[in-house]
Amino acid sequence: MSRARGHLRAALHLEAVSPRGATTRTAARRELSARPAPRKPGMEYQDAVRTLNTLQTNASYLEQMKSQQGDPQTKLEAMELYLARSGLQVEDLDRLNIIHVTGTKGKGSTCAFTERILRSYGLKTGFFRCGSGSASMGSPSAASSSPSTSGASTSGWRRPRKPVVCGVSSLGIDHTRLLGDTVEKIAWQKGGIFKHGVPAFTVPQPDGPLAVLKERAEQISCPLYLCPQLEALEEGGPPLTLGLEGEHQRSNAALALQLARCWLQQKDHRGIGHLMASRPSLLQQLPLAPVFQPTSHMRQGLRDTEWPGRSQVLRRGHLTWYLDGAHTSSSMQACVRWFRQALHRGERRGSSPEVHVLLFNSTGDRDPAALLKLLQPCQFDYAVFCPNLTEVSSTGNADQQNFTVTLDQVLLRCLEHQQHWRHLDEEQAGPDFWSAPSPEPGGPASLRLAPCPPHTHSSGSLVFSCISHALQWITQGRDPVFQPPSPPQGLLAHPVAGSGASVLREAAAIHVLVTGSLHLVGGVLKLLEPSLSQ
Repeated sequence: MSRARGHLRAALHLEAVSPRGATTRTAARRELSARPAPRKPGMEYQDAVRTLNTLQTNASYLEQMKSQQGDPQTKLEAMELYLARSGLQVEDLDRLNIIHVTGTKGKGSTCAFTERILRSYGLKTGFFRCGSGSASMGSPSAASSSPSTSGASTSGWRRPRKPVVCGVSSLGIDHTRLLGDTVEKIAWQKGGIFKHGVPAFTVPQPDGPLAVLKERAEQISCPLYLCPQLEALEEGGPPLTLGLEGEHQRSNAALALQLARCWLQQKDHRGIGHLMASRPSLLQQLPLAPVFQPTSHMRQGLRDTEWPGRSQVLRRGHLTWYLDGAHTSSSMQACVRWFRQALHRGERRGSSPEVHVLLFNSTGDRDPAALLKLLQPCQFDYAVFCPNLTEVSSTGNADQQNFTVTLDQVLLRCLEHQQHWRHLDEEQAGPDFWSAPSPEPGGPASLRLAPCPPHTHSSGSLVFSCISHALQWITQGRDPVFQPPSPPQGLLAHPVAGSGASVLREAAAIHVLVTGSLHLVGGVLKLLEPSLSQ
């Protein structure tokens, strides 16, 4: 470990502060507990989060448990136990008007579209906007959108038992340790949200996972429909305007329209759109969902949708931030396509230099080398890597405390990302792989980019110990909102950092793509938009 620490210091000056002794603490096994939650008078938000953080499983115990499969029934019983501790019963959830959405990519965006559509009808909604895809509940008189990461077969999300409607967004490879290593296995898990007699909708999927979804639905008599393309709903009317950028959002919007219309229909609302002549399903595996003309409320909802950290652009003086939490191969393809198109639309003509910067991190069991290779065609001038920590020490910020990994682990992972990037730069690989089949099984062909000539562009790369230090170097004091104290001593000690600082200070424009991790994007937003945390 001492040798690794030496490499880290050589990469850049890093203040490796171990939160609460995480790197040396001996792991103690933490079992499920039914003890009453502590009640403290006047407990503030940070105090509450610190109390919840005591339930985190620490790093060494997590490693021990990775090879062991927990009993699903025990997990379900634990979920019900914790629900009871909060003063609720499973039956209380049955009274909620839930829209339950699962999928690999796009479930959060789908719920964001759905929520805005229903709110445009004057309805109250409950949707906890969490970067990790958590679910939330609304009141019995409201709609509730619930994005679920893992489906219901092996997680506590066998509840809710009585959703109004279910949806499946685009499927792909992710969370393989939990869900399986093929799209078909993942589809089987995602299909666990289906309920007897509850209508469900899916976007077009590859034949294999689509067949699995169909089989799962038939087993429990769940009516499952295939969403028509958004173009079919635009016929006879003006084009739909989406508040979220990117061609891939059209699929999410099509699913959201079906979910919202079905929910409104089930709740006997009027004004849900006139039906048009339906087309036969091209895949012929599933019946096609209704083709209808979106109402003015639906159009307004789609247009007003916001989803922080997904295809988001922040323009701040000389700096433009492009934030997208893409963390799978297909979503990274979509991110790169969106980023390059956005750069092209905002292209300036002049002799003043513009600088392109990548800020990247990747966590879990994802393949960072594959994701970084997909980013190579963007031809960044600098690639910056850092952990998902806003500050070096998380002791003052309970949201940043994470006992599932050690500080050494996250910093070494960043160094690995830098090594992958350098290797790709040395190869000077052209983006020929964009014209090849999608690297993710069944990935949508619409996300492929036209090949462009091979490049010989080489970028500098840096590792920082936290997001704040990375942003201090990237912005060079030029962001009008992000104005931290003086940078720590040694921040520019690395030659690339020193020379790059001069380039960034003199650039006519700085374009920064933040991607690879939703938690990284969330940390950047926390610093760039402090009002979001208030």
